[in-house]
Amino acid sequence: MSSSETPPATSEQSPDQVAELVRSFAAVMRQAEVTELDVELGSVSIRLRRPSRGGNVVPDDSGSGVPADMGTAAEPGHLVTAPMVGTFYMSPTPSASPFVMVGDEVHAGQTIGIIEAMKIMNEITTDRSGIVQEMLVIDGQPVEYGSPLFRLESQGSRS
Repeated sequence: MSSSETPPATSEQSPDQVAELVRSFAAVMRQAEVTELDVELGSVSIRLRRPSRGGNVVPDDSGSGVPADMGTAAEPGHLVTAPMVGTFYMSPTPSASPFVMVGDEVHAGQTIGIIEAMKIMNEITTDRSGIVQEMLVIDGQPVEYGSPLFRLESQGSRS
């Protein structure tokens, strides 16, 4: 094996090495437009999921999925959902101001929060522009893949 190859995962790998494997798999998933990946390497088991291009799916109370970007008649808007499992934080540090507040205008690609997963802080960005209509999580709350984080209203629908 050359020095540029990643060694196979074993129970002797550090959390940093496992985190690097996860980042590598996530990059491959984005490039290949893969939405689900399950990998077992020795004692390490990795499950990665991401939304398909058709839109995020948010589970409802019945366990079935509802396309997140459809909204409902009572609650119009676009849901920004968690792309991973972890702990959601509204600011970069406990003493810092939140990335966004209700009423703030956000732009596609803007950081709106952080999810800590495996001791790695992952910036969460919005996939479209709009106005933050509702914050659906609190600081320090555990979230799962697909958990709704924010509801955005399009800038054109505001009166």
